[in-house]
Amino acid sequence: MSKQLPIVVDGGAGECCPPLVREPLSESQAAELARVFKAVGDPVRLRLLSLIASHEGGETCVCELTDTFDLTGPTISHHLKVLRESGLITGERRGTWIYYRVQPEALARLSAVLQPGQTTVVTA
Repeated sequence: MSKQLPIVVDGGAGECCPPLVREPLSESQAAELARVFKAVGDPVRLRLLSLIASHEGGETCVCELTDTFDLTGPTISHHLKVLRESGLITGERRGTWIYYRVQPEALARLSAVLQPGQTTVVTA
């Protein structure tokens, strides 16, 4: 079983770092966020995440993912493992298949750190 690391960068459960525009990230926050962004920085993993998130019912069987790519099963499994270990998806074995589901909290935390600050419109 793989270790799933939560996207917790402030040291508290469920907490995340503030938006980048509010205060600078600490070294540990930056390292954790970089790991998660690296997971989605690969085109195959980004597509896998999108396929899982947009699938009807919010989950999909690995059997439905493998035919989408011109890659071997072990390669797809590797990419899914990276997404699992980054905390972006979870997997549940049902018989011989694994069903994957996106972790909405993880996506929300990534989104929160990228929220733009308040902008002031200056008119002349």
